[in-house]
Amino acid sequence: MRRKKRLLQAGDDDPMSGMTNLFDIAMVFAVALMVALVSRFQMTEMLTKDDFTIVKNPGKTNMEIIQKKGKTIEKYKGSKGSSEGKGKKVGTAYQLENGEIIYVPEE
Repeated sequence: MRRKKRLLQAGDDDPMSGMTNLFDIAMVFAVALMVALVSRFQMTEMLTKDDFTIVKNPGKTNMEIIQKKGKTIEKYKGSKGSSEGKGKKVGTAYQLENGEIIYVPEE
């Protein structure tokens, strides 16, 4: 009998103690999910201080250009229709054998 009384008295009386454990587990899961998504979509460049440019869907009507300069991130979308107006050549783009596209600006 004495053992049963000790076990019953030793228990925690706070009904919310289980919720703190669930909150901790949820926070660890959320951080792990964010790390997995950043790794999966190869977005580790977004976390560095280096400047970069990403071209999504090059040459298609839904092409997007994402540029990071310092702390600012800018997103440009290609126009769906044809463009009109006057302009000038600003550089040349080359596609390598592995599919990578390199842009060389004119000076």
